[in-house]
Order: sequence, then C-alpha cells, then structure tokens
Amino acid sequence: MNLPIQACITPERLLLGPGPSPVAPSVLRALAGPTIGHLDPVLLEVQDQISSLLRPIFGTANPWTIAFSGTGTAGMEGALLNLIEPGDAVLVAVGGYFGARMLEVARRGGARVIAVEHEWGRPADVARLRKAAAGENVRVLCAVHAETSTGVRQDLAPLAELARELGAFFVVDAVTSLGCMPVNCDALGIDAAYSCSQKGMSCVPGLAPVTFSARAQKRIGERAQTQRSFYFDMNLLMRFWGGERGYHHTISSNLLVALHEAARLVHAEGLEARFERHARIGRALRAGVRELGLDLLVPDADALPQVTAITIPAGVDDLRVRKRLLGDYGIEISGGLGAHKGRLWRVGMMGSGASLRNVVLILEALAACLRAEGRKVPSSAAEAAHAAFSPSSS
Repeated sequence: MNLPIQACITPERLLLGPGPSPVAPSVLRALAGPTIGHLDPVLLEVQDQISSLLRPIFGTANPWTIAFSGTGTAGMEGALLNLIEPGDAVLVAVGGYFGARMLEVARRGGARVIAVEHEWGRPADVARLRKAAAGENVRVLCAVHAETSTGVRQDLAPLAELARELGAFFVVDAVTSLGCMPVNCDALGIDAAYSCSQKGMSCVPGLAPVTFSARAQKRIGERAQTQRSFYFDMNLLMRFWGGERGYHHTISSNLLVALHEAARLVHAEGLEARFERHARIGRALRAGVRELGLDLLVPDADALPQVTAITIPAGVDDLRVRKRLLGDYGIEISGGLGAHKGRLWRVGMMGSGASLRNVVLILEALAACLRAEGRKVPSSAAEAAHAAFSPSSS
C-alpha cells in the first residue's frame, strides 16, 4: 500500500495555559543538538551540572537531586513509591485535581490513605489534618504546593511543622511552583519534592526534577521491602546519576541538554528576580481580569502568581471561547478540571511566558471573545494590568 507521507509541521502557539509553557529559543536549540549516548562522558558531566543547578532552585543541598525520565506524574510516582511501603499510613491534603492524584498514587502503592478534603480554591486546613492524624502512625504527609487545577498557593510551613509533630516524611508536589516561586526544601524540612520540566522551568516535557533529603535517603536505603517500581527506584537510579555510573535506562541526551540550558537561564536571571517577575505578572493579570468584569476563584492572599483561575460568566460558552482564542489568536489557555470542568478558565504565566506583553495579549484577546459572546466589557484591562505591574503597586 502506498501511503502519502508528509512532514508534520507544528503550528505556532502562544502557550498561556497551566503548562506546558513557552520554551526559550536557546532551550529549543539545545534540544535540537546531536543525540549522544546515555553514558557519554559529556552527558555524565551534564547530569552532574543539572544536579548542581537544580539544588538552589529547589532550595536544597540534597545530593539526591536528579531528573526522572518522564513527566510530573513520573515525579509523583517516584517520590511516593520510594518512601511508601505497603500498609503505611499516608495523610494527603486534597483540595484539587492533583491532590487527588497524589492520593491515588499512594493508594496504588499499597498505602492506607487518610484523605482530608478541603474546598477547591482554598488552602488546606492544618487543624483538620492534625485531627485526622490523631492516633495514627502516619508515615508520609503529602501536599501540593501550587495546585494547578485551581491556582491555589499552599503555605508549606504549617504543614512541615505538622509532619515534624507526626514524625512523618513530608512530600511536596512542586510541579507548578519550581522556577516560579521559592520551594525552600531545606529550610522547611521537606523530605521529597518533585516537579516537571515544562512549566516554571520553561523546558519541553519529558523530565521530572526530584529531590530527596538525607532522611529520605536513609529511609529508602533501609526499606524492608523492595520498591515496587524498578524504573523509579532511587537506590538504582543513584548508581546511574552518582559515582558508579552503572546502566539503568537509556535517558534522552537531548532532553537533559535542554533542561541544562533551561536551568542555566533560571540562574542567569537570578532566583529572586525571577520570583519577583512572576509575582508582578500574576498581580497584573489578576488586575486586568477584574477590569474585564470577571471573577477570580482564589482570593489574592492564597493565589498563585503563575496560574490564575477565572470564573466563566453565566451565558458564556467555555469551549467556544477557548476555540476562538486558539483559532483566531493562536493562544492556548485551559479549562477547568474535575468539579470545575466548564466553570473555569486557567491562564498560566510561567517561565519564559511570564511577561507583561503576554498579559496584555491574553486580556485583549479574551475581551474580544467575550464581546463575541454578547458581553459588554471595557477596553481598559491593559491599563489596569500596567498599573498593577508597577513595583510601586506591590
């Protein structure tokens, strides 16, 4: 059979959803370099440098700081399965789609899960978590730092204190926070944190940065039962990432080199400057959205700067607006997940995409789409965003 074979040409998109985020040109150039072997001396040096570059971004000195081959969900599975043994009690704060996913991964790892659900769009209630843990020998406490499904920022300090009270390992989902806001693993006492390459790090999907504390490392080395996952077994992976350099799997040299460049760009900007940029951009977007007459799901005090959840007005069609944004303006945003499907738009301003220019572009395009839906919206959203972006407004 003769089949026509044509090259696949991906369209130009402005990625303003909660991930993936726009990728810097130098990262794309790095990705397009020659493929080399997974045990090539050059790649081994790249791995060492990635570990060194990731540690300050996680806020840690942990030697066990690497990147799993896989997405953020791979990071989630690897972090949890390395620390959980069948029968362990695992306390999970669930206030969104990804908190629920942590729960499911822990359950599939054989844990006896204690779920404490809180309202989507609000942080966890530490008092309720403490009450649920009473009388339990909790092995692991799990929380999402930046809940992608709602745009909520979780204050990790009180949860870290609760983990210490319980003598539990503290595992944090930093998928949407790494590279956008401080994670502070060592200062808080986080035992394991995981992220992804395609959000705040502004790389392409395919790698999951992770870090494990010395305490977690000891736990992993002393497990009574072999870890259920061979692929994410840190005892094996550290022979590949550490001094021994033994074969574990064929990691993508192109992805590693791209992540190296992305992490280099984070440090070239400076962590504090990068965090401040995201804070100002998030403030500008929220001000512009409010000027359009739209409501925000999360109060300012609990809101992420990098993901903003907008309540869809009555009478406005979610999918039609998003299709128009993509078709007419080349802008991708995301809808709601779970209980919020059809009720929210989620706009991301992360990494290379977090710019005042992109704030203005999405506000103007969204205003045009709302007018097409029959809503009257002002033309002053960009001015409101500019005013909120000013350092004096913080």
